[in-house]
Amino acid sequence: MCGIIAYAGHRPAVPLVLEGLRRLEYRGYDSSGVCFEQGGDLCVIRASGKLQELEDKLSGMQIFLATTGMGHTRWATHGAPTESNAHPHRSFRGGLCLVHNGIIENYQECKNELLRKGVSFQSETDTEVLVNCVEDECGPGLSNLEAFARALSKAQGAYAVAMMARDEPGTIYAARQSAPLLLGIGTGENFVASDIPAFLSYTRDVVFLEDGEIVRMTASSWEVFSLEDLRPVSKNIQRIEWDMQAAQKGGYKHFMLKEIFEQPRALADCMAGRLDSRRMEANVPELMDAEPPERLRIVACGTSYHAGLWAMPLLEEWAGIPCTVEIASEFRYRKPLLSRDEAVLVISQSGETADTIAALRIARAGGARVLALCNVLGSSIAREADLVLYTQAGPEISVASTKALSTQMMALTLMALHWGRVRGSVNEDTRHKAVSALLALPDQLQSLLPGLQSEARSLAQRYAHAKGMFFLGRGQSYPLALEGALKVKELAYIHAEGYASGEMKHGPIALIEPDFPSFFLAPHDALFAKTKSNLEEVCARSGPVIVLTNPQRQGMELRDGTQWILPEAWGPLAGFFLLPALQLFSYEAASSLGKDVDQPRNLAKSVTVE
Repeated sequence: MCGIIAYAGHRPAVPLVLEGLRRLEYRGYDSSGVCFEQGGDLCVIRASGKLQELEDKLSGMQIFLATTGMGHTRWATHGAPTESNAHPHRSFRGGLCLVHNGIIENYQECKNELLRKGVSFQSETDTEVLVNCVEDECGPGLSNLEAFARALSKAQGAYAVAMMARDEPGTIYAARQSAPLLLGIGTGENFVASDIPAFLSYTRDVVFLEDGEIVRMTASSWEVFSLEDLRPVSKNIQRIEWDMQAAQKGGYKHFMLKEIFEQPRALADCMAGRLDSRRMEANVPELMDAEPPERLRIVACGTSYHAGLWAMPLLEEWAGIPCTVEIASEFRYRKPLLSRDEAVLVISQSGETADTIAALRIARAGGARVLALCNVLGSSIAREADLVLYTQAGPEISVASTKALSTQMMALTLMALHWGRVRGSVNEDTRHKAVSALLALPDQLQSLLPGLQSEARSLAQRYAHAKGMFFLGRGQSYPLALEGALKVKELAYIHAEGYASGEMKHGPIALIEPDFPSFFLAPHDALFAKTKSNLEEVCARSGPVIVLTNPQRQGMELRDGTQWILPEAWGPLAGFFLLPALQLFSYEAASSLGKDVDQPRNLAKSVTVE
């Protein structure tokens, strides 16, 4: 999480760095700061709160002469979100400044050692400890690169760092370990950033850094070294094909709303080249040379975990592959029994989720084949997996994930159909119906979304002030109930819980009362009658009910609750209509309460810490 942008070139560095930080706001932050060269020294300006606070401090200052600088948006870990804890941090003797994403786990031991040497500290952060560790390594005959490498080799944990040194003007040092960092290669200028949008207005040429690599960068040169022994590392420059227009709001009030409405196009892009409409079958090119596993273990966090839960029945029924789904932050601290005939599928929108990366590495160390489903080209997970399937969702800027989940669901559906065909476990009739329904889905969703938003706004006005909510579903609707509850918590800050409907009677039903609404996901599937019974149990206890269901027909009638009618979908594809309805309700609830929809408090887009 947090954001880093560093620049060495021919343009005024501070305005460029501030622009880059704006591009990284989606990652979530609570303070910010910049460092730039001025009058032979390093000038540091920091502020708590939003970037406007930093810009107000910089207004009127002589900031346009510096052509080397760096900036940071901080999401608080060690220490409160105050100006003194904001980055960049300056070393005790003042010769170094450093910005840092991640957590230095052994910072307290390092700090104690530095305190014994007479170093004093101005913040509560592990980052200030790190910059002083670098300064402590500096000495006669030792370069800044060597001191930087020595200090980092002693640091334990995750980090992406950028550093400037007073005695080496025009130079940026940077390194990564289990946190995203990359280079942007320009003409007479170079960039370091934690994500591509920070510099995409200036260059599309990118170098993806690996763990344990250090960069030394000036306006006219860049070099990558191994942290272990400082040997040069050869790197390839890759070209990014999307531009900043894809990351603009396009007339929508919020990025989240724009991304909800982009889902039809994202789903079509995800299917492109993977569905054969002539033969009516799924042919996923990325899977063509991979044998279907005998067992599949899905490991993910948050919304991506919900995608795995949703897809599990399809992978078992269509592909005939026994499947389990686990939370990455739990998986990484077990000693899982992995067999050679199983595969581990890790799912992450960003491809940089720390817990999921750790799970991937445990799976590989245990001898399992690792597959990845993610959205970001060149991300850590994409590079480390044996096989990667990209969701093709395009850039997702809002912290709350929307089109990432729907495209994950689509990619997993295609995976189940593909493996089902290879294994002969899905019959021809099911395959034809599934492909037909999938091909029609983008246009259906496109026409549905405006009406969904109108209904969501009406419901939000009625229920946004509730003290709590339930989201309830059975079968494949259960993971979507979890997602609906998560979105309301994330965006509207309303306590909400997602439950399997059948679990209500085992305790949660005690919470039902007139100001505690329950959202039931009740599409016309094989479990409709069971869900209807649970719904009636809530109504009998005077609990308000909103039920997302399909147009009534014989045997599928509902007499209770406020009915939110959605079109009926074939088989398991109802989730592609239920999901945007839930997303729009959470969006409208947050909007009606005046919340910061795109940057909810305490959250970040790419969760690169435990």
